[in-house]
Amino acid sequence: MTANVTMYSTLVCPYCVRAERLLESKGVTAINKIRVDLDPAQRQLMMEKTGRRTVPQIYIGDTHVGGFDDLYALDQAGGLDPLLKG
Repeated sequence: MTANVTMYSTLVCPYCVRAERLLESKGVTAINKIRVDLDPAQRQLMMEKTGRRTVPQIYIGDTHVGGFDDLYALDQAGGLDPLLKG
């Protein structure tokens, strides 16, 4: 069982694609994607929740991981697998 993953993203975002690939390589089969390019209210909500304007913004469970660079660094430090296992 893996934790719920939510990712704020846009259609044409190479870092969103890279984040998705990394998560899939870790066994994540479903990502709740919130398209902020289609829904400006969701972008506003994302900015209020995270304090950031850029995508992706990734949550694993209730934990805000950040963007792709943050996700990659977490994986390299050995922290991603335990977080995904919940």
